[in-house]
Amino acid sequence: MNAPSYGSLPAPSKIVCVGRNYAAHARELGNRVPDRPLLFLKAPSALLAPGQPILLPPDSARVEHEGEIALVIGRRARHVAAEEAMAVVAGFAPLNDVTARDLQRLDVQFTRAKSYDTFCPLGPMVPATEVDWRDLEVECRVNGELRQHGWSADMVFPFPALLAFITRVMTLEPGDLVATGTPEGVGPLVQGDRVEVRVPGVGAVENPVRNEA
Repeated sequence: MNAPSYGSLPAPSKIVCVGRNYAAHARELGNRVPDRPLLFLKAPSALLAPGQPILLPPDSARVEHEGEIALVIGRRARHVAAEEAMAVVAGFAPLNDVTARDLQRLDVQFTRAKSYDTFCPLGPMVPATEVDWRDLEVECRVNGELRQHGWSADMVFPFPALLAFITRVMTLEPGDLVATGTPEGVGPLVQGDRVEVRVPGVGAVENPVRNEA
């Protein structure tokens, strides 16, 4: 796995992602806001460390950035109540849910479009005790230009509700990641770009973009 190490936490067994968790992003893609969390999985083999290149596959003509706040799970969680859910979070990290948008539309479901190698840049983790999760911010810049900006308070489903919903379906293990959704402003990445996802107070992940050889 080409991604940051988080101390004693193991590599993630899964990356659970949440779609359309910002109303404005759902609208920009022509989708309705869901009445329950929309979950999908991203392959752990897509993980990428800061500074390493995002590779644009020849299969896709439209690869886009999606800046997100990731939850890093610190202990095993199953059927967690929303009121207790944040106790299972070890920390927060910036994550780029890179997406082959044309393949997502073609396939209808998300697996291929989200899981190409290098499609999950992940930045450093800050312990949950050091930040206020109710007031986290996420930004995405391409070549220094701000493209996305949002707050955790803008989410349709806040972190505790997401964790309660997810753990009714599957057990979250230490090291697992939950990508909590992206704000509006997603856009294309091309050869030569540099894309940065930043969560102020937590950290950033920046990567160059290259065509796959």
